[in-house]
Amino acid sequence: QVQLVESGGGLVQAGGSLRLSCAASGRTISSYAVGWFRQVLGKEREFAAGISWSGGSTYYTNSVKGRFTISRDNAKNTVYLQMNSLKPEDTAVYYCAASTMATMLPPLRDQDYNYWGQGTQVTVSS
Repeated sequence: QVQLVESGGGLVQAGGSLRLSCAASGRTISSYAVGWFRQVLGKEREFAAGISWSGGSTYYTNSVKGRFTISRDNAKNTVYLQMNSLKPEDTAVYYCAASTMATMLPPLRDQDYNYWGQGTQVTVSS
């Protein structure tokens, strides 16, 4: 069983930066794909960024491309989401999730992920 804990959320002004961390415990996630999803209250959860199980491929939704960077540190069993040039529309609860799918690209659908964290709130003020 894998437990995921997100941290690093908070309140930031537009144009600012935050780095989210997703720390795993229970077992190593070095062979898992990891995704970051976000959800605004009353809306569906959406995929934001993902990294493949090998770390060789990353994928971003169009609205965050060029601003967000996902990376992993297998020695720390942690995945990060660096978020720069934040916009008010990035405000959401951010969840990390781990998937056992060993595909070239990270899965994009939340149903393809096996383990989820509890989420961390990111609020971007204008």
